[in-house]
Amino acid sequence: MSTLMAPLQGLGLGLGATAASNLAVFIPLLLTAIAYYQYELIDPEARPINTETDELLESYDFIVVGAGSAGAVVASRLSEIENWNVLLLEAGGDETEISDVPLMAAYLQLSQLDWKYKTEPQKDACLAMQGERCNWPRGKVMGGSSVLNYMLYVRGNKKDYDIWEGMGNPGWGSRDALYYFKKSEDNQNPYLARTLYHGEGGYLTVSEAPYHTPLAKSFIEGGKQMGYMNRDINGEYQTGFMVAQGTIRRGSRCSTSKAFLRPVRLRKNLHIAMNAHVTRVLIDPTTKVAFGVEFIRDRMVHRIRANKEVILSAGAVNSPQILMLSGVGPKEDLINLKIPLIQNLRVGHNLQDHIGLGGLTFMCNQPVSITLSRIYSVSSVMDYAILGGGPLTIMGGVEGLAFVNTKYANASDDFPDIEFHFISGSTNSDGGAQLKKAHGLKEAFYKVIFDPINSKDVWSVIPVLLRPRSRGVIKLRSRNPLDYPLIYPNYFSDDFDMKTLIEGVKIGVALSTTPAFKKYGSQMVVFPQCMHHEMYSDAYWECMIRHYSVTIYHPIGTCKMGPYWDEEAVVDPQLRVYGIKGLRVIDASIMPTMVSGNTNAPVIMVGEKGADLIKEFWLNSIHSSRRRRRKGSGI
Repeated sequence: MSTLMAPLQGLGLGLGATAASNLAVFIPLLLTAIAYYQYELIDPEARPINTETDELLESYDFIVVGAGSAGAVVASRLSEIENWNVLLLEAGGDETEISDVPLMAAYLQLSQLDWKYKTEPQKDACLAMQGERCNWPRGKVMGGSSVLNYMLYVRGNKKDYDIWEGMGNPGWGSRDALYYFKKSEDNQNPYLARTLYHGEGGYLTVSEAPYHTPLAKSFIEGGKQMGYMNRDINGEYQTGFMVAQGTIRRGSRCSTSKAFLRPVRLRKNLHIAMNAHVTRVLIDPTTKVAFGVEFIRDRMVHRIRANKEVILSAGAVNSPQILMLSGVGPKEDLINLKIPLIQNLRVGHNLQDHIGLGGLTFMCNQPVSITLSRIYSVSSVMDYAILGGGPLTIMGGVEGLAFVNTKYANASDDFPDIEFHFISGSTNSDGGAQLKKAHGLKEAFYKVIFDPINSKDVWSVIPVLLRPRSRGVIKLRSRNPLDYPLIYPNYFSDDFDMKTLIEGVKIGVALSTTPAFKKYGSQMVVFPQCMHHEMYSDAYWECMIRHYSVTIYHPIGTCKMGPYWDEEAVVDPQLRVYGIKGLRVIDASIMPTMVSGNTNAPVIMVGEKGADLIKEFWLNSIHSSRRRRRKGSGI
């Protein structure tokens, strides 16, 4: 194998026949172009420095576990205090050139950058997936899932955060959240940046993709024809349609590693250790003080002490796993696994995820969509590598976002219950090369529905249930920290979720009948597996949903934030683990309820606020002790 073909093997792209041969030519071409034009050097910050094991200190003031969407933020902000030593541990390695390319997002799943989690089989969801198990990609890389995601910048609804505060979490209301959203943001749209709802000059670049297909305009026009406004969905009102904004910098992915760690890579008080898999937090069972972490690196077990705090930012799957392996979790589960119990908490419970319908696809009668043969060409590669433009800058194919109201929502309340991801293509657009694998589809399912339209022009919309009532759980598979946890999302265990999503599907189908889309023909692709139901009936839509149940990869809630009287709460409103000193969780797992939108921007907000909570606690403690000393000395 040539050195140019090696990235194909590293990405885990098991490819077959025609689409595979196109892709096998395209990826090396893209990598060659990026290398030749030194694309990475356009970025003013070089890569993070990986500290060798023998250069690590015996102890740090703060140890941050996980360099993902929250952890990168926390480590960057804590290291702003020069006399604090910070260690950031990441189980994966650094980003790759391919992960920078926005359109290639789906091709990162099932690669070495992905934990490759799967849900446990569920009898009434994910039926079109192999083993009835949905894929749950999670980033195992610097930047975490902000390297695997579709880069969409969505904050959620103001009411989401006011609900958090109303549940007994002071300081987490919408005004507080807006402050931290703006603190991070460097919005490149001059119109939006001038409003009260956006920021400039932050670490995180937010912009539209520099390229759009004609379908993006049709999406906005179709929304208007349905009575919805074209508006900033991250502004004063959420309900409406918008061309997608994302974490894009100069046409390339802006992960949290690129945004928050590269600019501070030369700080002497910040050490980063990649390929360091944390297995447990070290907690004194008598005093219940977290005093360090244990991790595996280079097949050796290492332990490092924390003088002030350990911060878990490993995400909604790994943070509860690490807590339970450390003796913090549900008493009965830990006893069954013979893990010494230190603190009995409902770790792993309250699991929530956004679920939607995949494969809601409409045929086009014009060559306007994203297809493998059209997009993966020399001209598009050169456009991207030299200018940072062209179709490769489209965020995983998603060009538009919308928030709409079903009959179950109060339309006057601006609290929509369905989100649309509008895609200028669908599962068939790469000819079966990778997208079907990313979704874990059964070969037979794909063959019946998508094989006949492979690489043909289509558009699709994914209706997503914004605030599911169903709750799942994450449990340990065993005491072995290298064994993947058991993931039970329990999709549609509350029937109201299905009823709401069915109404969302109907609105998506109605979008296809607007003049904006009728000009493309927009004929819906049917699911033969559901044809025993009457077409367009609720039963037909339900059958589609139960087959092509598509998660948008937004797990949250497994280390729930709540007041002391909340029996399900794992952390308090300062994100401190109940009953354990010196241990916090700062990531998506602390969210008590699901936000009404994509979770990446909210997790970055949580990272920003969490870092400030730590600073406030420790800096105030220092100032208080100084005041006491002055008072005692008569100054």
